[in-house]
Amino acid sequence: MTCARCPVPVHTQFATPELVGAIVEGGLDPAEDPGWAESGAGSPAEYARWAGHLCGMTCLRMALGADAPSLFALRDGALKYGAYTQDDADGTIRGLVYAPFAEYVGEVYGREATVHRHLDVEGIPPLLDAGRTVLASVHYGIRYPERPAPGRGGHLVLVTARTADGSGVHFHNPSGTDAGTRAAVLPLTEFERFFAGRGVSLV
Repeated sequence: MTCARCPVPVHTQFATPELVGAIVEGGLDPAEDPGWAESGAGSPAEYARWAGHLCGMTCLRMALGADAPSLFALRDGALKYGAYTQDDADGTIRGLVYAPFAEYVGEVYGREATVHRHLDVEGIPPLLDAGRTVLASVHYGIRYPERPAPGRGGHLVLVTARTADGSGVHFHNPSGTDAGTRAAVLPLTEFERFFAGRGVSLV
């Protein structure tokens, strides 16, 4: 999908964009997504287990542009670098782990990646002005900015540009449920309510 506001493509972490809302809010089993094979997953079961954890890989896929590998090919690379881990006892998936992710992106894709463990929201526009995109940790409730923020962090969006006056940011949300939340604009003051103050910037 193309974006009207920036040259970065728009992708969702679930293969069928029209089903994102049904999956993340309506309880639809991701294994029922008819587009699962397009993700590169080996089976509907693998897709269903992992897709909800791959907001970071979706952000990377968008940042890499039109020639980016499939979502699960990116996942496979991240696993090799330890950017995701799986608990041996119960199979719990943990990640995205920023430091090995940055190493992965640099070594495999030649993109300089900087981990920002403490990032004020006012620090995002200068990174954008320097030609970077920013994987920002936000609460997934950012798709409903008109509501009180339920928390901060736990989900990644890709911030690609700032507004002309510098008072807001444009970002792509891997779990956006419609066109307006997949490629959104918010004032920094609104974005901050959901922002955990950390992330990774990519050249």
